[in-house]
Amino acid sequence: MLDSVLTTDAGLTSVTALQFLECTLASIVLGIFCSLIYMYRNRYHKSFVVTLALMPLIVQIVIMLVNGNLGAGVAVMGAFSLVRFRSIPGTARDIGSIFCAMALGLATGMGYLAAALVFLTCFAIVNILLNTTKFGEGRQGEKQLKITIPENLDYMGIFDDLFEKYTKEYHLTQVRTTNMGSLFELTYTINLKSEQEEKKFIDDIRCRNGNLKIVCGLDPETREMI
Repeated sequence: MLDSVLTTDAGLTSVTALQFLECTLASIVLGIFCSLIYMYRNRYHKSFVVTLALMPLIVQIVIMLVNGNLGAGVAVMGAFSLVRFRSIPGTARDIGSIFCAMALGLATGMGYLAAALVFLTCFAIVNILLNTTKFGEGRQGEKQLKITIPENLDYMGIFDDLFEKYTKEYHLTQVRTTNMGSLFELTYTINLKSEQEEKKFIDDIRCRNGNLKIVCGLDPETREMI
């Protein structure tokens, strides 16, 4: 059932026109389904989705052209190294989908169409289950707070009473100088007691930092960017 549809003779693969069309059609269909899985409950760009759908076809052609174990090994290494040359940083889900599309292309390029279908089915089921459950979720309500203060203001403990009042927990994660050393930027990880009090919390901080810049948003570590 999971055998290759391509015939082999003395270790070399002989591909007929019909077999080539079968593998090509399988690559296109599986690539489209791989893209649909990636699009499920995810933010995406059309260019990436289209490229993801075409990737199994591209890898399949490369594998078929090399026609040999040594060539296939080199092609596999070259195909997987393409991930390093993506110019725009992607999410972990992007990278996982790229590897999935490449694996499908490798399978169809070697004629293992049934194995590719089984793999994609398992990938889809596990992917959907993990994304619809709370598996791997971080702490709810965790945010990053950046406060800018003058250099002559001692930041140690100056906001502690406000943090005790408005947050469940807080941690000072980073201190850095800005504006040629005339300002300090404090970075906190916080978990608010109530989202409705966020504005009042920021207003109280403004009264102490001289109304300088304050940024409150999602903690970058909870995002998927890599």
